[in-house]
Parts: sequence; C-alpha cells; structure tokens
Amino acid sequence: MTDVDRSDAYSLDQIRQLWTDQAKQHGQSAKASWSDLPVIEMEVRELLNWLNDGESVLDAGCANGYTSVQLASQKRLRIHGIDYIPDMIHQAKSRLEGMRDVLLGDVTFDEGDVTDLSSLKDTYDKVVVVRVIINLGTWDRQAAGIRECLRVLKPGGRLLLSEATVQGWHRLNVFRREWGLPDIPMPPFNNYLDEDRVAECIAPEAKLIDVVNFASTYYVATRVMKPLLARNAWAPVNIASPEMEFNRFVSMLPPFGDYGTQKLFVIEKTA
Repeated sequence: MTDVDRSDAYSLDQIRQLWTDQAKQHGQSAKASWSDLPVIEMEVRELLNWLNDGESVLDAGCANGYTSVQLASQKRLRIHGIDYIPDMIHQAKSRLEGMRDVLLGDVTFDEGDVTDLSSLKDTYDKVVVVRVIINLGTWDRQAAGIRECLRVLKPGGRLLLSEATVQGWHRLNVFRREWGLPDIPMPPFNNYLDEDRVAECIAPEAKLIDVVNFASTYYVATRVMKPLLARNAWAPVNIASPEMEFNRFVSMLPPFGDYGTQKLFVIEKTA
C-alpha cells in the first residue's frame, strides 16, 4: 500500500491529551477507548479464542482495563495491564476493586509505555495489544512498539494485535463508493497499520500466524447497509450510533469477506 496523506495528523502531545480527556469523560465505561461497544465485544470474543487458562498475559495499552477484566472474568489468566495515561490506570484500578469476586484469574494494573517495556522481562505467554499501535504516530514508533511487545514474550509466545489496517479501511471505502457513499476518513489521532509492513517488521524474530477479519460483516452492515437503509427510512436514523439494536444484531453474525478495518494479527515469537 502507498502511504496515506497524514497532513492532518495529531502530534503525540495532542494524542496523549485526547486519551487523558477520554479517561476523565468516560471513567470506567468502554467508551473511554472506543464508542463502538459491539466491536469491542466481538474483539473480546476473538481474543478469548487465542488465550488459554493458566497463561500469563501482558495487556499493553490497557486503557481503563475494560478488556483486561472481561478476559480474566472468562478464563483463568494472570493479566498485567499497563497504559501511559495515568487517568486510565486510575480508572482501571478502581474497576478492579469492584470486580475481584467475578474474576477467574488475577489482574494487576500499572503505568507503562508500549514503546519502552525495559522494566519487563521475557516471561509472558501472550501479549494483548488492543487499538494501541495506531495511536503512536509515526511508523517508526509503531514498529518500536511491536518489537517491544515481541521482546517480552517467551519463545513460542504469541502477540495478539487488534488494530485498524489500511487495507481493510481502503477496501471498505471502495465498497462504499460503489453505492454512492463518501469515504470514511482516518481519524487524525490514528495511523492505521499496513499489513505488509507489520509482516516485514516482525521478521525474523517472529512469524505471522493469521490475520483474523473478525469484524468484516459488522463493518459492511453498519458502514454500508445501514446508511443505505437510512436513506429510505420513515423515521430519522442516527447511522453513527453504535447503540442501535441493528448494530447489536449484526455483531452476532459470523464474519464474511475482508472489509473489516479492525483486524486481529496473531504473531508467534520464534527466536
């Protein structure tokens, strides 16, 4: 893929302030990291497919701990969540206090930066990274974050990287154009990942096991079908709202095609 014009991109300070504001505004709500809760729930279900009871897991860029706690409430995992936004970690620790009784595993939270995990050793069975690398600005910083996550894995351990990709975003917009819909812009605080660059970045220390397009059906339904249906609806429809029953319904459908912007990279450390 060719590089995308990022002339409107936020600076690192602006990105940090954005997520600080999100933590303060949304507290322990999943909306602190993303308003599209159905996709977050799909993401959690897909991550659980790759996690096993008894494993040690680093959740790098855990935000307010929503996903960490969801995972540990369904499998016996030892999860350590880190995030570089102090307000996010404050909310994560507060969440933990009220949920210890429902956890099957153990969860801890602390401040930390995915681009510098020097305080952590290579002891993790899995590293989970959820919509974090796209917020690091330049590709150089993104590559550094990916390599740090690989470093703290045990040999044979796996990096579960759930991120938006340029390929999925481009393909979805091509689909929309065919039906007279405008392109969905890339948010200025994001820099979507190029799948080919990711594969090149991890070699030879790791190999790409799979790229799971778990949200393709959902994206087609909510970003193509929903706005087209809304054109002929008798009542006003807020097509941007992820809280509609339409969104919840299509989130339960199996994934088809390769139109999901959000994908899960499954990467295995080989060296």
